[in-house]
Amino acid sequence: QVQLVESGGGLVQAGGSLRLSCAASESIFSINAMGWYRQAPGKQRELVATITRGGSTNYADSVKGRFTISRDNAKNTVYLQMNSLKPEDTADYYCAAGSVCYSANTCAYWGKGTLVTVSS
Repeated sequence: QVQLVESGGGLVQAGGSLRLSCAASESIFSINAMGWYRQAPGKQRELVATITRGGSTNYADSVKGRFTISRDNAKNTVYLQMNSLKPEDTADYYCAAGSVCYSANTCAYWGKGTLVTVSS
């Protein structure tokens, strides 16, 4: 079973940047899909971005042009670069992975999350 550990969350002012990292316990070369999801208090978990083994990416409309997902197979790590952060980006951010991972109920593996707080 793949274990995923997120890091890089924290408190940042609106307009600032953060980079989240997700380290996997084993090689991600064979994992087709990896992604980032987020959940704000009182809201459902939502997709932020996904990336396939081949490098195809998908983003939520709310983060397009501001966030970038990438994967480094050699380091077994997936990243989420977040720029121009807004208060509405405040949430727990979760790393996920699986043969598919295009929605929250399709990902097989999950990390425990890292909190991102954006102050206005």
